[in-house]
Amino acid sequence: MLPNWTVSPAAEKFIRRMVKFSGLPASAGFRLTVTPGGCSGYNSEFTVEAEPAPGDEVADVNGVKVFLPAESRLLLEGVIVDFADTPTKSGLTFVNPGAAPCACSSSGDAASAAPPSVSKIDIGSIKLSPTTRPLA
Repeated sequence: MLPNWTVSPAAEKFIRRMVKFSGLPASAGFRLTVTPGGCSGYNSEFTVEAEPAPGDEVADVNGVKVFLPAESRLLLEGVIVDFADTPTKSGLTFVNPGAAPCACSSSGDAASAAPPSVSKIDIGSIKLSPTTRPLA
């Protein structure tokens, strides 16, 4: 079952561009894997794949296919997926409005820490699938 989630226009644009410039056919999709991590936050990875992996469900985000593994579908329930592009970070962010704020001291300097329930994906973490051609 697909999650009840929100993908912002900025995140949709990012996902659409990743698929478009992957070198794969237009029928390819964006595979988003989300795992628990950090202080009430998420760790995530993504690839562009020609087809969903076994067990993936396909979400349609305004005509773009997003392949979601089972654990990711559970974690994305109620989450807002956005894209941030600032001088200090660039990538997808995940905000869970229902998550309790973190009060632990393990996050280091609270003034410079990211807000609870926010994670980012750096452009360097993009992994190409074995069927993806390298960009020239």
